[in-house]
Amino acid sequence: MPAKIRFLDRKTPPHIATLVIITAAGALNMNVVLPSLPGIAEYFSVSYSYVQLLISAYLAATAVMQLLIGPLSDRYGRRLVMLISLAVFLAASILCIFAPNFETLLAGRMIQTVVVSGIALSRAVVRDMVGMEDAASLIGYISMGMAVVPMFGPLIGGVLDEIFGWQAAFFVTMMFGALALLLVFFDMGETNKEPSRSIGDQFKAYPELFRSRRFWGYALSAAFTSGAFFAFLGGAPYISINMLGLSPSELGAYFALTAIGYMLGNYFSGRYSKRIGINRMMLLGNVVAGTGMIMALITFAAGATHPLAFFGFMGFVGLGNGISLPNANAGVVSVRPHLAGSASGLGGALMIGGGAALSVLSGAALGPETGPYPLLCIMLASSILGAIAALYVMRVAKQAGRELGETA
Repeated sequence: MPAKIRFLDRKTPPHIATLVIITAAGALNMNVVLPSLPGIAEYFSVSYSYVQLLISAYLAATAVMQLLIGPLSDRYGRRLVMLISLAVFLAASILCIFAPNFETLLAGRMIQTVVVSGIALSRAVVRDMVGMEDAASLIGYISMGMAVVPMFGPLIGGVLDEIFGWQAAFFVTMMFGALALLLVFFDMGETNKEPSRSIGDQFKAYPELFRSRRFWGYALSAAFTSGAFFAFLGGAPYISINMLGLSPSELGAYFALTAIGYMLGNYFSGRYSKRIGINRMMLLGNVVAGTGMIMALITFAAGATHPLAFFGFMGFVGLGNGISLPNANAGVVSVRPHLAGSASGLGGALMIGGGAALSVLSGAALGPETGPYPLLCIMLASSILGAIAALYVMRVAKQAGRELGETA
């Protein structure tokens, strides 16, 4: 981090702690509601597949939101966009808490997607401050720090759900969002020193990204890598409640295994990305995740029924994501540094949009007679495709004659 950064000084770039919190706000809001899905279905007397829209539709809306947030931050600055996004998020959280029916809850949940600005813009802020190699390490450390919050989020959400009901999950996200808003206001100085001339210019810049083979390689690698995790989000509650007989709090506790793996992967990424190279790290992460899915398939085929036979191997998915994603995201925002915000938004939209599709697919593929096999196969296929995308980036880099800085 640059020496000029001072905590709680609005004239300097944000402290790493602030970047961790604003990133965690988006990650927490995505998964803290998981243990409450069965309770929400019962409370509003709707089917579980309908309630699952709180995850799948949320992810789809998040993808669209990132397409807007990136260019807006390139035009109007990271700080202003973050402040407005978090203020809207707080209002949406209140709407969710007091929702009189499921349709209102779903509408509030869709508005909550503005909190994704924390995830998207933290990457752009990092790229504003440092070069690509350092960005991969710094994003890894930020992700490691922020993983602590969503690691305990489902556990806390599950316990509070059993005590106070499903509304407690949204109260937790509202309080965390308020903390993020205060930190952005008092600590986050503007890092976009060369804003674009108009918002139209930013959207016109998308074709420049579309023409970059490296951008597509990094973006697709991130999309397929995270796709395994999003498929897990879509199918894990069903498997946990209907196949493994877990309570909401037990689901939250087992979910922590995936988050611990993710945090360890982030640490590995932060420490070794500069030495190993971001392209090899992307490939390694997907190999680790895919290996975990193969082991899970073998274990279930052998007749295992304990929750650890499922969640234990999900830790490999978390580990693989933690190794691969910081590097893929650093590549996304570094292909065209002057378009860091737009690239982060577009790359994030591809990642979350693909995740939404896999979340819906995994939920639809599971049934009383299927066991966990459809979900595990979807996750394995996603990891394989992520590895193929990483190999494609490595091929493009080799053709260009160097790994970093080429124009391809």
